[in-house]
Parts: sequence; C-alpha cells; structure tokens
Amino acid sequence: MPAWLGPWEIVIVVVIILLVFGGKWIPRLGSSLGRSLRGTKMGLKEAGEEFRKELQEDVETDAPAEKDAPADKDASTEKDSSTEKTSSTGDSA
Repeated sequence: MPAWLGPWEIVIVVVIILLVFGGKWIPRLGSSLGRSLRGTKMGLKEAGEEFRKELQEDVETDAPAEKDAPADKDASTEKDSSTEKTSSTGDSA
C-alpha cells in the first residue's frame, strides 16, 4: 500500500463509492474490473509470446546468412589478391 494512502483515506473513498453507486452496483463493478484486468493480462501475455516467436524466427532466418557472409568475405579477399597480382605484373612490363 502506498505510504501516502492511509486507512482513513481508504474508508472515505469506499463510503463515497457506496454513496455514488449503491450497494447493488459494487459487485458488478468489481467483476467487470476483474474481467477487464484478466483480459488485459491475457492480451499482454499473448503479445509477448508472439513477439518472442517472431524474434526466434527472425534469428533462425538470419543464422544461415551469417554463415554465408564469411565465405563472401573470403571471395572478396581472393578478388583483391588477384587484382594485386595483375597490377604488379602490369608494373613490371
């Protein structure tokens, strides 16, 4: 319970709620609030699971591309070496 909210403040708020809504409406308001909180929790949980699933799929699809990347790097290094060989033979001619 927050430090700024004491027991007398809670009693006053409950009395005001009873006066405004009446005794009949309190259980309905409570169940409605409970259902909405439950729905919100469920929605957040589903969204989190979907996010993790998409993230895992994204990581799995990026993994093969990373394996190919070093091979491309080696190929570009080979091209640079062959360019150096031709330029060095061109200088001696």
